[in-house]
Amino acid sequence: MPRLFTGLEIPDAVGFALSLKRGGLTGARWIDTESYHITLRFIGDVDHQTADEVADSLDRLSNSMRFDVRLTHLGIFGGDKPRALFAGVEPSLALSQLQAAQERVLQRAGLPAEGRKFVPHVTLARLRGTNAMDAAQYMADAGRFEPLQFPVGRFVLFSSRDSVGGGPYVVEQAYPLAA
Repeated sequence: MPRLFTGLEIPDAVGFALSLKRGGLTGARWIDTESYHITLRFIGDVDHQTADEVADSLDRLSNSMRFDVRLTHLGIFGGDKPRALFAGVEPSLALSQLQAAQERVLQRAGLPAEGRKFVPHVTLARLRGTNAMDAAQYMADAGRFEPLQFPVGRFVLFSSRDSVGGGPYVVEQAYPLAA
């Protein structure tokens, strides 16, 4: 059974710039730069027939328009119990519309609704045993985040293995966006 999700790939130059944020955070398990992505919709473990239906359903969205993504800040998920360090994505109507269209198409294909609110981000590190003070100190030491912008010309259907962190991710199918 493949474990699937849709997402946006991060260009190498942007991944390199994000990788410079590595280090200095207790309990961080840093994500490999080739695994950086923005998840649009987690699908989960599905059988091969459902995987084929998902891939076919997503093909209907390739008429969505190209757009730019802008990473604007660092953040920590988890509050008093930090669990992930991320680069946050500036709100974008085009990104939200693409994600919502995928949600509709996947529900029509028989998948349950996504239970979590869409918060676009790039996970940089998973945190274990990091306390809130260490996380706050890292954020203070990280300094100003220089925004990173890149064009999005396609979204992809990724598969992952059932493991901690999921990577490495494999692009199962790519869906180009209209110019």
